[in-house]
Amino acid sequence: MRYSTNEYLAKLVHWFLEKNQNVAVALSGGVDSAVVALAAKEALGDHAFAITADYNTLSVEELSDATKVAQEIKIDHKVIKYNELENFQFVENDGLRCYHCRRELADHLLLEARKHATEIIVDGTHVDDLSEERPGIKALREKGIRSPMLEIGIKKCDIREIARECGLSIYDKPPNSCLASRIPRGTKVTMEKLRKIENSEVIVKTIFRVRHVRVRDHGDVARIEVGRDELSKLFDLQKLEDLDSKLRQQGFKFVTIDTRGYRAGNMFILDNK
Repeated sequence: MRYSTNEYLAKLVHWFLEKNQNVAVALSGGVDSAVVALAAKEALGDHAFAITADYNTLSVEELSDATKVAQEIKIDHKVIKYNELENFQFVENDGLRCYHCRRELADHLLLEARKHATEIIVDGTHVDDLSEERPGIKALREKGIRSPMLEIGIKKCDIREIARECGLSIYDKPPNSCLASRIPRGTKVTMEKLRKIENSEVIVKTIFRVRHVRVRDHGDVARIEVGRDELSKLFDLQKLEDLDSKLRQQGFKFVTIDTRGYRAGNMFILDNK
């Protein structure tokens, strides 16, 4: 059975009301966890708070968005810091990188939640997330992190509509993932690569005024993906020359444009060809 947007929000609020205890929301900076935080705040007031983990693979933009949306919702927001690059299993960047990342994240969330006498931690996982392999979701489930939108049956389109109707500034924000996802599997994750990728993505957004960007790091080659609806914005020779110059300054020798545009799991797809 499908519900209207308002009914989905009501069900989400009710999910929290039934728990009737302190709840911590893992707030990533994206629209999914923002809607969960919104519902938790509406249901529980000051008994709900948000936690954002700043662990080096989170971009400055994502951290900024998490802070901004927490202020819009007026939910207590805590930022915890740790260095994910100290986790050698994560740094090795094998097929279970996301699993190792989320297990470590869950441990830090649990530690912070317990400081505030909180047993329930929730995230923004939803129905559409199950359409592809997500080792990170498995890791969070193993640690007891709950996903109310998944339990209720809420899809991405419903989430965006809730966010739009409630006036959240990031209601139409493109999906994002950690910066390490731009590095080919089997290539070690380093701070130098992460900063190079982050800086390069800011450069692409600034030059071409596009919103949905991935800069895939293939050693000497930067492979740029933008949303298919924004590809035509790249067809400007003068801007391309500027882009080439600035990305060379970041350490790349060659700059390419993926003419198929952004696709979820694109680095994973190439790894398996």
